[in-house]
Amino acid sequence: MTQSINPSIRRVITGHNEQGKAIVEIDEVCSHFREGRPNGYVCNIWTTDTHPANNNGHADGGMREGKFTMIENGTVFRILDFHPGVQQRVHRTDSIDYIVVMSGEIDMELESGEEVHLKAGDVMVQRGTVHNWINRGTQSCVMAVILIHANPVQAGGETLRAFG
Repeated sequence: MTQSINPSIRRVITGHNEQGKAIVEIDEVCSHFREGRPNGYVCNIWTTDTHPANNNGHADGGMREGKFTMIENGTVFRILDFHPGVQQRVHRTDSIDYIVVMSGEIDMELESGEEVHLKAGDVMVQRGTVHNWINRGTQSCVMAVILIHANPVQAGGETLRAFG
């Protein structure tokens, strides 16, 4: 049986009050999941658009406008909820991606056809490679993903550009 579209993910965001004291600015269960592709849902926890990151202000970085896989000179922290039969999306991003499988199972397929099966508790570092996610199971796979902008990969005397 497939999980609901919105897994229960609590998002706690800290900041500072006008006197410079630490405060909790946001403490909520994520309700802003959106369908990124059929059977694939995404919820941005936080994003930044500068390096180094800017921790000033009170704007909610999880609600940044736009559909993006990466922010130039920035970061994206998101939750992915890939249901069984998630639509194929072969792609490469100009980022280094830190991935933690929180629940369920999923296969990561490389352009060569090689596959790696991941399950809850597994971690992966995706370094600008062409890949696709396949959920052949009966349950959703929920992953926490942190994308950090990177230069395009250089290999074999060529620049390997982002796509997809």
